[in-house]
Amino acid sequence: MKISIINGPNLNLLGNRENDIYGNRTFESFMVELSTAYPAITFQYFQSNIEGELINELQRAGKECDGIILNPAGYTHTSVAIGDTIAAISAPVIEVHISNIFSRESFRTISHVSAKAKGVITGLGLKGYELALRCFLNKSAN
Repeated sequence: MKISIINGPNLNLLGNRENDIYGNRTFESFMVELSTAYPAITFQYFQSNIEGELINELQRAGKECDGIILNPAGYTHTSVAIGDTIAAISAPVIEVHISNIFSRESFRTISHVSAKAKGVITGLGLKGYELALRCFLNKSAN
């Protein structure tokens, strides 16, 4: 099984930004742990702060992967284009947010992505990525 994890803007700063919200681990260290725990899975990881690059990667992964775990970060609330891309690709997408977006600023409750995703996991920290992976392994996201 091939799974793509795609992270949006500022998630390259995990471990160094707002630790009270996002924790103190880097995503790279988390990926090592996830890859070790699930050696039968082929992971692809991509992060960008640029909306168009995220769209290009979603289109690419949508053709090649069995599933996509997407944290669109701040683009969740602003990018109709990312939502449209998810609707246009064949690979199922699970949207993940490290923080509970519903307990933060009111604008964060708006998502242009959620209605196009197979599911949404929010507020469970990095564990949300593993839970999304388990959904793909259990075929419940297909």
